[in-house]
Amino acid sequence: METRELRYFVAVAEELHFGRAAQQLGIAQPPLSRAIQQLERRLGAALLERGSRGVTLTEAGSVLLREGRAALDAIDAAERRTRRAALAPTGQPGVVLVTKAGATGELLAKLLDAYAAEPGAVAVDVMLCGIGEQERLLRDGRADVALLHRPFDSTAGLDTEELHAEGQVVVLPAGHPLTGRARVRMSDVAALPGLPLPRWPHADGTFPDGAGPPVHHHTQLLQLIALGRASAILPESVRAELRDGLVAVPVADAPTVTTVIAWPPHSRSRAVAALVRAATRL
Repeated sequence: METRELRYFVAVAEELHFGRAAQQLGIAQPPLSRAIQQLERRLGAALLERGSRGVTLTEAGSVLLREGRAALDAIDAAERRTRRAALAPTGQPGVVLVTKAGATGELLAKLLDAYAAEPGAVAVDVMLCGIGEQERLLRDGRADVALLHRPFDSTAGLDTEELHAEGQVVVLPAGHPLTGRARVRMSDVAALPGLPLPRWPHADGTFPDGAGPPVHHHTQLLQLIALGRASAILPESVRAELRDGLVAVPVADAPTVTTVIAWPPHSRSRAVAALVRAATRL
């Protein structure tokens, strides 16, 4: 398959509409349709069902969409990492580490200090991102290594080492009746009147339906909680960030959050390997 054909197919498969996909790609619709038909002939499989009600994916098309996204991510990542290596001023590219803004602050500081003490340590550029974005930045090559949090972030297809496991707390405005308890349960939090849980963005940037406010980052979320507009269930380490007016109460039946350091399985970077070793020793 040609990369161009694969990009064309992914655009159509995501839009499920040839006209919108052609507009997104900046080409006319007839050559797009011909390219998809040529791809289907080459593979010997129908990828799309075309009907009066629109376009749907066949089972083979669903497989190619999943695999095609991963292949295109790998191509984009290879290009980005190659360009970064070529532009490195010392001839030795640094490492880009991505983490969610407002999360794992203490762990990150310890990790950077530990790695800086390693012989041959290179510069580490820390990229702080919004909620749910670090996985995508790692997969598309804008970052070399990431701190991810299971079960919220997917680590499928990545190499990982577990660094830290912790329980979760509900963060509430000071003075709320639940702040007087030693611990609560998920059902207690779900039933809170006037303090809905936030809606976190999907990988594509869209938000799920619900009554809670859409939230992009921790600073915004903590401000909403302090104003009495929301509550949130977060890893216990968030206690270090809480200001006056916010109280954290343990949630007894919330799932454990595991912080992992993750990197692409094909990485051969000695700097990434050294950073991972420093992380696992902490």
